[in-house]
Amino acid sequence: MSVGATSVTIPGDPGDSPGPGREKDGGRPPRPWTTLWATGLALLPLGLLAVASYLGRYVRPSADEWCFLPVVRDGGVWGLVEKFYVTDNGRIANGLLVGVYAKAPVAGHQWYAVVSGVLMLVLLWAVTVYALRATGRTAPRGVPLLAASMITAAFLFATPNTYKTFYWPAASVSHTLAPVLAAAAALPLLRYGAGSRRSRITALAVVLVAGVFMGTLSEEASVVALVVLAVAVLFAPLLFAQRIRRYVRVWALTGMAGVAIGTLLLVTSPGSRNRRQRYDAETVSMLAPESLIASLRAYVRILETILTTWEYVGVVAAGVLLGLLARRRAGHRPALMPCRPLLLTALGALTFLACGYLCTVITYPAFGERVVRTERTWNDYLLVYVLLLAGAGALIGRSLRLRGGAGGDGGEGPRGPGRNGLVMALAAAVCAVSVAGMAVPLYHLGHDMKVRAQKWDHQDRYLREQAASGARTAPYTPLSVGKMLEPFGDHGRKTWPANCVADYYHLDKVTYAPRLP
Repeated sequence: MSVGATSVTIPGDPGDSPGPGREKDGGRPPRPWTTLWATGLALLPLGLLAVASYLGRYVRPSADEWCFLPVVRDGGVWGLVEKFYVTDNGRIANGLLVGVYAKAPVAGHQWYAVVSGVLMLVLLWAVTVYALRATGRTAPRGVPLLAASMITAAFLFATPNTYKTFYWPAASVSHTLAPVLAAAAALPLLRYGAGSRRSRITALAVVLVAGVFMGTLSEEASVVALVVLAVAVLFAPLLFAQRIRRYVRVWALTGMAGVAIGTLLLVTSPGSRNRRQRYDAETVSMLAPESLIASLRAYVRILETILTTWEYVGVVAAGVLLGLLARRRAGHRPALMPCRPLLLTALGALTFLACGYLCTVITYPAFGERVVRTERTWNDYLLVYVLLLAGAGALIGRSLRLRGGAGGDGGEGPRGPGRNGLVMALAAAVCAVSVAGMAVPLYHLGHDMKVRAQKWDHQDRYLREQAASGARTAPYTPLSVGKMLEPFGDHGRKTWPANCVADYYHLDKVTYAPRLP
């Protein structure tokens, strides 16, 4: 079935048929106007994503990428993979993805936002569609797209630092794209998990390979994946129908085994040993009591920022619309147990809190108190938070629909469409306001990016001219955006990565210059 189809269902189980207090099977098909206004509303977050992708043309290399580019130029993509594995950190998959965009130095940075943004949207759209399928429900065309686009927009643009989340490719590969790829590994399970023997084997193979890949891509995303899969194993009797419970546990354990294999490849690599030696000389162990307590304090401060970011309310509103408009169909059984809203919400919240704290624990030794300001490392578990908000909104919408006596089309029942229609109008307005709230800082960021790109291009031409004329030393003016590190930070006192800049331009050295030449 294609993504965004009107009907998304899964074969049923007589034991899951509606009973007292459950939803009645759907009746009439959705009205065309529902598809039209849902698609129209989805154009708001999609438009935001389109504008943000267009602004990607102003992205230029900075920070770590100054050091990646010369390696890829001289040794190709596999040269960077080797450097990551042998010298830097052991992240084989990370080196592969970084090398792909660094192969085309400036153009790779400019196109990264477009490619990654579309990829994340499509994957989250597919997850939304097949999550509906796993619950035995259908939704009008446009509604899954609305939910997925709001999830994507909030994940990318409600963050305190959109530049490091979306535009900085090195951070996005490790902390933004990684958790979306991990979520996408569940697609074969959601689509085929209750199907034939071949489809079940395919789902197991996909989650195993994805786990290995994730283990060598991002430690934080691996931790999140392990926590989520462990919850699926431990709470399977509360979440999944009996007929697929055993298989889901096998699938989750297979994914955990894949992550363990990938993590073992990473931690036993020479690069990982080098990285541990660098940080172990300066910090205490992440498992030391003082480190655990400090991590908890830092995580509480991070939660204060996350929970007070009002733009996330748009995701809840999109979930409410999904819950109001989704419906069950006669003769189809869900793969999940009968809905228990409080249990599901509580379990989701605990999963998010556990993921966030564990990610803070493993990043604290590297960043210390700065982990509170290192927003890019939050994204690995922020996706869990955004998905939790969407799910909670869907449960609220479902509850309102049942209380309003809604019929099969999710909006009109014996008590009339009045109350649910008002709720849908309010939810749509909240989605629009949320998108507007994210658009304002994006506009200002786009202006800053454009200014930096113009200055960067000017300096790039100057440095190339100096190298072509035979100069071995040239002045460099730091050009930062989105709190990015640049050579000669802190008014020239911090030199990193000046040596990498010199290498990129075939110079022996670059020196600090407060103004552009």
